[in-house]
Amino acid sequence: MKDKRELRQDELVIFNDALYYMKMAELKKACMLLTLPDKGKKMDLIERIMAFITTGKIIESAIIPQQSRAKNYPHQPLQANSLMLYGGYKNDAQARAFFKHLIGEHFHFTAFGIDWLNERWLQGNPPTYQEFANYWVEETALRKQIGSKAKDEWKFINFMQEMNREQSDLSQRELMERWKLLQAEKARFVFMMIELMRFA
Repeated sequence: MKDKRELRQDELVIFNDALYYMKMAELKKACMLLTLPDKGKKMDLIERIMAFITTGKIIESAIIPQQSRAKNYPHQPLQANSLMLYGGYKNDAQARAFFKHLIGEHFHFTAFGIDWLNERWLQGNPPTYQEFANYWVEETALRKQIGSKAKDEWKFINFMQEMNREQSDLSQRELMERWKLLQAEKARFVFMMIELMRFA
């Protein structure tokens, strides 16, 4: 067997981008081929794969500490000073209506809001509903001024929007077929690169 080879920088960029197109089952398979743990959310697996390939280190999924978990507190009603706790809070119609009461009718759930909430949970510092509302208002105003970059994990949404702009005559079925072909192409590239790293 020849020495294993590392990916070039240009290959790493393409490899990283391709991971975001893959299904959970494919990411778990990639972890298995690299002898990595396959527990966690999609972003956990992607970050674990990239960390291993670039540094050789194995990172585990971040664990929500006890002080952020709902089971360690009495029931938190929907009130401004109540804590938003992991295992208790939900992005549902009731929460949306409450935030509209706190913020205004323009409120909607956002990826940046969910990311911020997860960061606070991981820090062991769950916010109150009012703290979340204050953050959402400030961050929304900031993003209106400076804009925001589409998140890597929004590949499907970005693909659909781009195709609707460029080929608006395609049916929903044709769009889905093209998405599946693109997804399969990205997965093939990832597995090909993994095989090169393992057996080149």
